[in-house]
Amino acid sequence: MAAPITNIKKQQLTEEQLKDQKLENLKQLLSENEEAVHQVFMIMAELNDIGALEAATKLLEAKEDVAHIALGQLTRKPVTNMINNLMGVAGALTELNPDTTAKLIKGVNAGVDEANKALDSEKASAFKLIKMLNDPDVNRALNFGVHFLKGLGRGLKE
Repeated sequence: MAAPITNIKKQQLTEEQLKDQKLENLKQLLSENEEAVHQVFMIMAELNDIGALEAATKLLEAKEDVAHIALGQLTRKPVTNMINNLMGVAGALTELNPDTTAKLIKGVNAGVDEANKALDSEKASAFKLIKMLNDPDVNRALNFGVHFLKGLGRGLKE
């Protein structure tokens, strides 16, 4: 019978063998992805031709100055106001019912179309305006507007 294995020796590669192995792996990757490598080099050549690589290099070299300028611009009062306003609007939009919003936008679009048609018509008289209150569409919009203003006022009070 054979003697049991009690000791396993791990083969240690020399630094030269590791380099050769990595080089062989790289050669294999290049040969398997020849078209992709060619495209990458074409892109790099185009970027170099238009000066984008030089600009990116200079940008990276001046990264601390660029970061300082960018932070200075971001912390300006108008920018922070804009960011706060955007966050407020985003928060308000998350509370709105999407179906109601879609219906409102559809109504606004229809209203704008109707208003554009009326631009060329005759002038509106007081009698015409009173008569229009009997129109169900006008009445619905007026009722919506009055209740909107009531809710807006209540919201402003809080």
